[in-house]
Formats: sequence, C-alpha cells, structure tokens
Amino acid sequence: MTSEADELHELVARTRYVLFDFDGPICRLFSGHPADVIARDQVNWLDVRGLGGMLTEAERWSSDPHGTLSSLHGRYPGSDVIAGLEENLTRHELRAARVAMPTAYADPLIRTWVAVGARLAVVTNNSARTVASYLTGRGLYPCFDPHIYGRTQELRLLKPHPEMLNRALRAMGAAPDASLMIGDALSDHAAARAAGVRFLGYARNPAARSRMLGDGVPAHDIMGSLEPLLSSLRRNRS
Repeated sequence: MTSEADELHELVARTRYVLFDFDGPICRLFSGHPADVIARDQVNWLDVRGLGGMLTEAERWSSDPHGTLSSLHGRYPGSDVIAGLEENLTRHELRAARVAMPTAYADPLIRTWVAVGARLAVVTNNSARTVASYLTGRGLYPCFDPHIYGRTQELRLLKPHPEMLNRALRAMGAAPDASLMIGDALSDHAAARAAGVRFLGYARNPAARSRMLGDGVPAHDIMGSLEPLLSSLRRNRS
C-alpha cells in the first residue's frame, strides 16, 4: 500500500465513533429539489407576509437558504418569523429528501462500519426530521438511531459551532481521539477542529477540494470518493 493508504488504514483501525455530515457525505440532498429554488421561496415566504424588508439586498438574491436563515436569526433571534422561516425550510428539505441522490459508496460504508462495531451519528445543519426521513427510506435509520443531531431553533449552535458534535460525543460516550468527522464543508472542518475530532473531507469536485485546501485541510485528508475509505474498512475487517 502507499503511505496515504497506510495512514487511512490506521485511521480506520482506531476509529470507533463516526460523525457524518448529511448533505454531501451521505446524499446530495438538493439534487432533485435545488437549493436556489428553496432560497427563492424563502424570500417569497417573507414577501407575502409583508416582511421582505427584513432582508438585505444580498440576502434577497442569495442562493443559500440556510445562510439567509442564519443571517436573519442573528438580527431577530427567537422571533416568530425565524421559527416560521425555519419550518418552511424544513418542509422543503423533507420534499428534497424524497428524491435525494445517494452519495456513491455511502450506503455500504455505513452498513460495513456498523457491522464491525463502530457507532455512528449524523451531525448536520439540516433538520433532523429530514435526515430521519431519508435514512428510513434507504433502510439506514437503525445504523444511526438515536444519534441524529440536526438544526434546532438554537441556530447560533449550528456548525461551525462544535456543540452539535460535542452532544453526539457525549451521548455515545465517545473519546474524541477515537472519533472521526466526515464532512464536505468548511463549517464541518471548523467544528471538528473545535471538538478535537479528526476530520476527513469529502470533496466531489475540484472547487470543493480547493476550498478545503485553502482552509488548511491536508491533501491526504481530502477524498474525492468514499471508495478508498470503504476499501480500507473492508481490509481491516478481513
């Protein structure tokens, strides 16, 4: 094996707890229900209630519904408007989950890791209801139950804040040095670093890889596919 394969093999061997981000490493949530369409509906939800003036011009034209929600929460924390906007986003996510595209190798990777005795959790800025719906449809819910930690009304605690990861670690009784976070966003990397957990980045295209490299993720900790991770896990099992 190459030195990178050796290191991955050793990482898998010492990992007992795995924290997965949802959208990216497990599935492409918005593959059939695009995020920019949801962002437009979030703006419309505010406009029809006469609340469009709460948005800055940049927020009005943003293609990221999660970012807009977080920005508004920063100015209007705990308001009924934020609660309604969050619920509207959750309804969109639930529709998206019904047609989401599974990430290649994710299903067998999850099942194999459980088969060798690892404990798994999802830590995501998406709704926990969305995650549960998708995992149930794929027959994967028992692999994570009950460790699904998603967006709540406490939006300030979304990643990159480490609280969600820390909650998962505490609930599983997991030591950070026996744990691994798999994510596809810079917020995942920041949360893992703050929680003291080793991070592997899933970058499905060169732009994502470049962003991770720029954020300080070592090249050997960035994967364009989950297949090497699954192969290493199967080698450890044999």
